Amino acid sequence: MIRVLFLCSANRLRSPTAEQVFSTWDDVETDSAGLSNDATVPLSSEQVEWADVIFVMEKAHRNKLARRFRKFLGGKRVICLDIPDEYEFMDPVLIRLLEDRAGRHLLRRKPAG
Repeated sequence: MIRVLFLCSANRLRSPTAEQVFSTWDDVETDSAGLSNDATVPLSSEQVEWADVIFVMEKAHRNKLARRFRKFLGGKRVICLDIPDEYEFMDPVLIRLLEDRAGRHLLRRKPAG
């Protein structure tokens, strides 16, 4: 089982979509949060410690994550997906981007069928 954390700014569109999409994949446990103070689910140090891999949507998220949670990252893989904030929740284009960009790092766990 791999624990995957998805981060965006507000935790309203991109990261919750990713959490839902990858929650159906075999041996993948998902969570999501936002890096803004007004995020629906603000990122906690517990979430960072829990995760095996952290996906951020933008380079700015990686920088903010490193600044605010450096002591909890401890060599964890942080992968930037380069997905701009221009999609609605569960947008089919967003889902395809997520499956392509994050999925390649989780490929061996994709569900059958």
